[in-house]
Amino acid sequence: MTDFGDIINAIGDFGPFQKWLVLMLSLTNFLTAFPMFGQVFMVLDVPHHCKTSWIYAISPNLTEEQQLNLTIPRNTQGSYEECLMYTPVNWDIDSIVEYGLNVTKKCQEGWVYSSEQNPTLVTQFDLVCDRKELNDISQSVYMVGLLLGAVVFGSLSDRIGRRPIMLLSMLIMGAFGVGAAFAPNVYVYMVLRCLVGVAVSGIFIGILALGTEWVGVPYRSHPVIASHCCFSIGQMVLAGLAYGVRNWRLLQIAGSAPVFCLFFYIWVLPESARWLVTKEKVDEAKKLLQKAASVNKRTISPKLLDQLTAEKKVTSGNILDLFLKKRLRKVTLVMAYVWFVNSLVYYGLSLNVGSFGLDIYLTQLVFGAVEIPARFGCIFLLQWFGRKKCQTFFLLLGGAMCLIITSIPKDLPVVITTLAVIGKFAIAASFSISYVYSAELFPTIIRQTGVGLCSMSARMGGIISPLIGLLDKYHPAIPMAIFGSTPVLAGILGFLLPETRGKELQDHMEEAKESQ
Repeated sequence: MTDFGDIINAIGDFGPFQKWLVLMLSLTNFLTAFPMFGQVFMVLDVPHHCKTSWIYAISPNLTEEQQLNLTIPRNTQGSYEECLMYTPVNWDIDSIVEYGLNVTKKCQEGWVYSSEQNPTLVTQFDLVCDRKELNDISQSVYMVGLLLGAVVFGSLSDRIGRRPIMLLSMLIMGAFGVGAAFAPNVYVYMVLRCLVGVAVSGIFIGILALGTEWVGVPYRSHPVIASHCCFSIGQMVLAGLAYGVRNWRLLQIAGSAPVFCLFFYIWVLPESARWLVTKEKVDEAKKLLQKAASVNKRTISPKLLDQLTAEKKVTSGNILDLFLKKRLRKVTLVMAYVWFVNSLVYYGLSLNVGSFGLDIYLTQLVFGAVEIPARFGCIFLLQWFGRKKCQTFFLLLGGAMCLIITSIPKDLPVVITTLAVIGKFAIAASFSISYVYSAELFPTIIRQTGVGLCSMSARMGGIISPLIGLLDKYHPAIPMAIFGSTPVLAGILGFLLPETRGKELQDHMEEAKESQ
């Protein structure tokens, strides 16, 4: 039997067919930027104070200023407390004015917000004071959804195919994303966000598989990097969208509904021919390969296609195979840790680079912009220096920047910000490389299971990342010390991995064993 890479070479390593596929995958990844970061603009701090309408029963003619002066205490800065009120009493208004109130308590009747304030998640569901922590919990719940999606769709993609998982994930992301705009309470919103997270994880996994399995060896990194660049552009567009649409429900719809514009993918998105061959669906694979060759204006000989029938019986891999095979066990453990660190530091830096001193919309624009050269540059760096060297270099660079930050005085914010941006640049590049590297390290028959496990590890890092920031109350340097030391260790462990530049994708675990 001929090597599958020879057939890809015959139809064209990266012709119009593959470019059209990469465009479709990139458009999908562009749309995932909203569910990933859109909530940031829905939970902005909003001025508020306790609702104290009880005093109107005593004196209904009070002005708003009089009401606040009599029922809301002031803080040390002289402004009204946001989470405290004076305990209601049964006195007449003259006694309240003469003697004043001194006993305070937490808000009992809810909160009042500025009438000029556009509806946000904060004002809609009263996510302030004791309920403010629900903001972070909601984001963690979304990350749990990404984790569940990695577990479920990683294995399913290997069993039922890449195309069905992509289409199903897009439908779920759109349906539940729009549905979240009509959530009656914050808990329903969290559940819907979790389901959107599951779908986004399925999309990430599908993009990785379809992108790498349809292109030739010299261009294998192009689909992943291109889709990641579109994700970064999506972050930049999100800043403009959020700036123009301040109502959170309308913003949620505007960010989620566009995925339905891609409904035509049902007819044009191809399955992975490589996956079809491993599942002995040779006739379907041949039709797809002939179609790809036709689009690329190439001719593929019937003799070459006939050799696909020689594919041997394939046994589906499972997660245990990743640990039972010596070579796969090493790859799995190291790459799982690399993904964990990438996610931990990526979200950790994103949450801590607020020292830019810019408004949130401009900051989001900068965060998205800095990732584009980081990800796009990987296309050339991976070709010039290989996967292994690039992966370890960017991990070590990102870790070094974070460690250096721990020694910089707080009165040098420009220096700290510059180092943090370089660190985010490095980790963004490392993240893109890990997608390409993982797809090449795991055999086709178990590729999505392996990548799904790595993705699951990354989601654990995303869930833990906000909690690391809480450690700064013990010492301000602890979070950055963790964000710095973990990628340095990952970079060192990266030297244990094999180089995959210029090598064909492995289809079976036996091939992986022979290559160790």
